[in-house]
This record gives sequence, C-alpha cells and structure tokens, in this order.
Amino acid sequence: MPHNHQFRLTPPPLWLDGMANTGWAGEEPPASAPAERAIVECGWGRLIFAHTFAETQDLIRTMREERSGQRDIAIYLNDPHVVLSQAHTELFLDPSHTYRLHLSRYRAGRRRALGIEIMRMRRREDVDEVNRVLAARGMVQVDKEFYWSSRDSRVLTPLVAIDKGTGAVVGSVIGVDHVLAFDDPERGSSLWCLAVDPQAAHPGIGEALVRALAEHYKRRGRAFMDLSVMHDNKNAIALYDKLGFQRVPVFAVKTKNSINEKLFAGPTTDARLNPYAMIIINEARRRGIAVEVLDCEAGYFRLTYGGRSVICRESLTELTSAIAMSRCDDKAVTRRVLAKAGLLVPDQTVSAGPEADGDFLERHGSVVVKPARGEQGQGITVDVRDPGTLASAIERAKAFCSTVLLEQFVSGMDLRVLVIDYRVVAAAIRRPAEIVGTGEHTIAELIEVQSRRRAAATGGESRIPMDSETERCVRDAGYAMTDVLPDGQILAVRKTANLHTGGTLHDVTDRLHRRLVDASIEAARALDIPVVGLDLLVKDVSGPDYVIIEANERPGLANHEPQPTAERFVDLLFPYSAP
Repeated sequence: MPHNHQFRLTPPPLWLDGMANTGWAGEEPPASAPAERAIVECGWGRLIFAHTFAETQDLIRTMREERSGQRDIAIYLNDPHVVLSQAHTELFLDPSHTYRLHLSRYRAGRRRALGIEIMRMRRREDVDEVNRVLAARGMVQVDKEFYWSSRDSRVLTPLVAIDKGTGAVVGSVIGVDHVLAFDDPERGSSLWCLAVDPQAAHPGIGEALVRALAEHYKRRGRAFMDLSVMHDNKNAIALYDKLGFQRVPVFAVKTKNSINEKLFAGPTTDARLNPYAMIIINEARRRGIAVEVLDCEAGYFRLTYGGRSVICRESLTELTSAIAMSRCDDKAVTRRVLAKAGLLVPDQTVSAGPEADGDFLERHGSVVVKPARGEQGQGITVDVRDPGTLASAIERAKAFCSTVLLEQFVSGMDLRVLVIDYRVVAAAIRRPAEIVGTGEHTIAELIEVQSRRRAAATGGESRIPMDSETERCVRDAGYAMTDVLPDGQILAVRKTANLHTGGTLHDVTDRLHRRLVDASIEAARALDIPVVGLDLLVKDVSGPDYVIIEANERPGLANHEPQPTAERFVDLLFPYSAP
C-alpha cells in the first residue's frame, strides 16, 4: 500500500502580517511526480486529491472514513463516472463549477477595500468569529483547536478579514498550497470556504479576501489558484468572472450525508418557498417527517409523522389559536393584554386628529407612528419630533391600515426574543441598516451594495428600500443620497431595525438577563401562544430594564443562527421525532 500523505501541521511557522513580505527560503520541492494518496486536513473536513490515488476502490475507502459532522471533498477526479458507478449509494457528483485563476496573468486591483484588514488569525477568539460567519452562511464550521493550530501552517493559509473599527471578523477564507501538499508538478493552489458576514457593512470584503490569497500564491510562484462554487451562486460567479477566473472541467465527489443532503436529494418542495419555510422543512426531512407543500406562494405546508399531521405557514401552525393570532395581529390589543399581565409597555394612543396627536407628541417629545396591523416594518416611522413629520408619517401608515397608533418613543437596543413552547430559544439584538463610507462611493451606491449582500444572505427577504423613509434618515443625518460618504463614516440609513428593511441580527442568547427571559415567557403565556417573536427595547441585554413593543405570531426561525430554532420548533410539533 502506498504511503498516505495526510497533512495537519507543517512547521516552520509563517506569520502573514497584512499579506506583506511572504517570501520563502528553500520551500520548493524538486520537480517530480505528485505524491500518492494526498489528503489535507482543513478543519471542516478533508480535501482529498483524487488524481493522486492509483486505485478507485482506495479512493472510495478513503471517502468512507469521513468523520461525523465534517464534509470531505475529493477533487480532480480523472474518471468521476467510474467512481460513482462503484459507490453510487454513498457518493455523489458535487453540483459545483470549478474556476481557475492563472496567476501569471493576474494583476492586483487598483483599489483596496477600505475599513478592513486581511491577515492571519491573531487570537483564539477569532476562530469563534470565523465559525459565526460560517454558520451565518449555512457552511460547515471548523474544528477550533485544529484551525487555531493551523494559523502558521505552510500547506494551509487561513485568512480573516478584520473590521478596523471594531476588530470583529467579517470574513474568512482558506487556501491550500498544492506544491507543499503533494509535490504538485503543475504548481497549483486552491481557495476554499470563502465566507463574508452577511451583516457586515463594508463593501468589497469577498473580493479583498480572494485578491489577498491570489497575491500570496503568486508571490510563492504558484501557477494557478482553483476554487469550487455552487452552480447557482450567481453573485460569487460574477465576482470570479470580474477577477479573471475561467471555468475548467474539474469535478469533485462528496459523501451522501445529512450535511450534503440538499445537494444530492433533489428538489422535493417548490423552490419558491422562502427561507423561513425551508428551515423547518429541512429539519423535518432530516427526521423522516413527510412534507407536503399546499400553497407555495403563501408558504403553507403539511408535516406528517406517524398518525399526527400539522399544517404550517412558516412558523405559524394549527397550535396557535385564532384568539392568540388576533391578539398579536392588532398592536393595540397586544399592548393591552401585556399591560394587564403586569408587563412593561410604552404609552400608546390611537391617532385622533391633529390636535390630539399634537398633544401626545408634546407630552412625550418623540413618538413612533405605526399602523395598528401590519408586519415586516411596513408603514412605521420612528423618532418623530415635529408636527410636520408627524402628519406625513400618519398618512404613510394609513396606506397599510386605516387605524394608526402613536406610541411613546423609548430609546434603547431593539431586542427580538423567540419563545417556543414557553421557553426562550433565541435572542438577538436587531440593528437598523447602516453603511460605512469608503470616501469614493455615494451613499446611494453604498446602500445598493449593502442591500445586495443582505438579499443574497437571506434569500431575498432582506433589502434596504430606496424610499422616502431611507431618504429622511439620510437627510436627518445631514447628507444627500448623492453625497460621497467619508472613509470610515458609519451612517444608519433606517430608524427601524426590521430584518425586511435591511436590519441585522446579532445573537445575545447566552447574555440575556433572567428578568428579560422571565418577562418574555410571561408575555407568551399572557398571549397564550406557543410560538412567538417578542420585540423589546432594552438598555442592556445583561440588565433587567425593558419595555415590550410588539409580538409576532409568525417569527422567522431562519434569523437566529446558530441557535437551534428549527429543531425546537419541530420538537414542539412532533416531540417523539427528536433524534
């Protein structure tokens, strides 16, 4: 049996500081045939170079050794049809395209991404941040200890994008040097697991990571850099086309496991279902629960397990009574129910004409105007301080509901708490859509870039509207949409933190004060609803102060990665299906 080349750590160390001066002394192996059975550990699984395996059965046996919770990839198959013919029940052909960048032709970009820095990891906490970004993009997370110990590897080059202002990780990528991995006579390299935080405000993070890795391998004298991208990932493919990548006829196989199921199982539901329905359907399918789509446009589907059947509209089910739903649907009723239960709520009144409305505004100094019924932040105007803006905000709200509410404006962080089966499952701070200036792009251009990123990360559910409310927020900050925002300047372009208008969510489940947990459970019981998303305003998530402003009877479960929202939801419906 030939020697098995498996690489984990390969000293001496390299520190890549801002991608500067990464020359090597004596690193090149002599030109020769590639090593046999080349395998590189990557933290999320193994990268298996299939063309270095002499026997098909040996490759198949190696794929069978995939560890639980990881995703192995066998790439550069000479005869993929032969491999699949001998293991079609275990392996599948990855539906990804392979793109190649010829590094001799590559030219560095004229403009660098502003506000971020590309480097190797500096702290152990960076690995947690990388996993947060990977989870937000639905990607396999990395083994923490291995990834940290690989930060100075020569075979692997793990890079992170750091926000210069906050120090947070906003993107990551990993490169593999084929020459050091298996004496590649073609002098190749490859890029894997490019991920950008969907909530990052800086433009050009993905491009900066790809360029940094390409320039790194060009300095090493590598001939090309390959990457694999899902065939339908139009945004990523557009980026690679822009950078000069060309598609090449290279194929990969993966193992049929639960992680890869959506890649090989085929479409069993209508593709028009949104992410809020699909997160539940995917969890149900993993448990062997039958799924029947009833109305894809409205998001209705039936789940059946054993002798029990439940109709769902995303996270709204038959378990929620009509009474509970009506209490959440009318924001004035919601407030009265919660107030009677002794929970803290802001002062509120129904718009009753200019005089009464003016008195309410004068009493509180700043108010929120909202339609009594509605969702997704439609028709809401926040922090109204003068009669003119108040009148226009009321007219805007009337377009969504004839009854308009005025509510005391309470400053604080916008907290969404998800309660399932009267237990807090997830909590996240919601922040209004914001952009970061580059000193080169107009505010309108920055909004468009951020809106595209949010839409791509949420299946089109989150966008920043280019409407009068966005223009008001920009104008109140002293800018026009055509102004160039100074480099590093942060600008909130919405006052509401609703996800559907470009807001971002930041998980704080483990930091929630016990009083906030108790208040959320008490609110769910007062409304008598088994699944609810509660909107609170808080000074600090680790403190007891709060007011509850709304309750959503159909909360989006897909918004709370990495919390197990779909798992707890399906537990509620089918407790005996739990793994």
